[in-house]
Amino acid sequence: MLTQHTGTVLRPPAGDAAALLDSLKRFIDHDNHARIVPDYHAITDDEREAAYATCVDMTRHHSKSFYVSTALLPPAKRRAIRALYAFCRTSDDIVDQAAAGTAPHALAHWVNLVHHRATPHDNPVLIAWHDTVANYNISQELIDELLAGIAMDLTVTRYATFDDLWLYCYRVASVVGLISMQIIGHVDEAVDYAVKLGVALQLTNILRDIGEDAGRGRIYIPQEDLVAFGVDEAEIFACQRSPRFKALMRFQSARAHALYEESWPGIGLLNPDSSLAIAAAATIYRGILDSIHQHDYDVFSKRAFVPFLRKMSLLWQARQRLKRDFQ
Repeated sequence: MLTQHTGTVLRPPAGDAAALLDSLKRFIDHDNHARIVPDYHAITDDEREAAYATCVDMTRHHSKSFYVSTALLPPAKRRAIRALYAFCRTSDDIVDQAAAGTAPHALAHWVNLVHHRATPHDNPVLIAWHDTVANYNISQELIDELLAGIAMDLTVTRYATFDDLWLYCYRVASVVGLISMQIIGHVDEAVDYAVKLGVALQLTNILRDIGEDAGRGRIYIPQEDLVAFGVDEAEIFACQRSPRFKALMRFQSARAHALYEESWPGIGLLNPDSSLAIAAAATIYRGILDSIHQHDYDVFSKRAFVPFLRKMSLLWQARQRLKRDFQ
């Protein structure tokens, strides 16, 4: 019997992320790396401000929903969260945009730079990110979990069960929420809720990007679900929207909606100066599921998004629900 969600909050095995990242070391050309690592020096205030400005531009360009939501944060937290976004975006693009056969080497080099104690002066994302890590004492364990999730895309193209997919979602999305909470402030009881919200957000990403991911040879929808709904992988690669595929999409959307609802109480456990931003981000991003439905589950020729006026409506709804439930 398939279930739309799980009440258990799963975590990766201890030490697994470190072992996965350690396996990347074989892809580093140490002689070449020594030549291309930039000179390091103390970062000036002007370089730091320019680096944060780059992160703002990246957030505005790549995720208008997140840009709108983070505008509701206090200034210091806002720029730190946008530095986190830029770091995540850059890390993810290293795998997705690398030339054929070069992704492992590119990611290995990036991980080495992230772990380096100094900051390369010609990499604005790392300048802002390392400054954020220092200012908010960001957990290195969480950073490594995030990088390990990205490394999974090098070798894993299928997930047998939803539990398997959950662990991937935990690394690439829930961990981002856990890092965000180190920036914005929270109580410990919020952690499990944040994990569920991360899974909901990543599942939304997965549903929106099915066509794009298929083009890279990846199918994130659990194999057990494909079998249960009678959907063959060939249908996805052929961009076919059969009644079976639409039923599968409805099921996955319902699973994501359930996780959004289960995560909502955690927003009331965040620092009050940041709770509206997170509520807005979750509510607006959840709107992508409605867009997918309105397009009759055409995730092959249309990219689902939330128009600006709809964003504003969802922001108002998030504010009203926040006041009703927690104030």
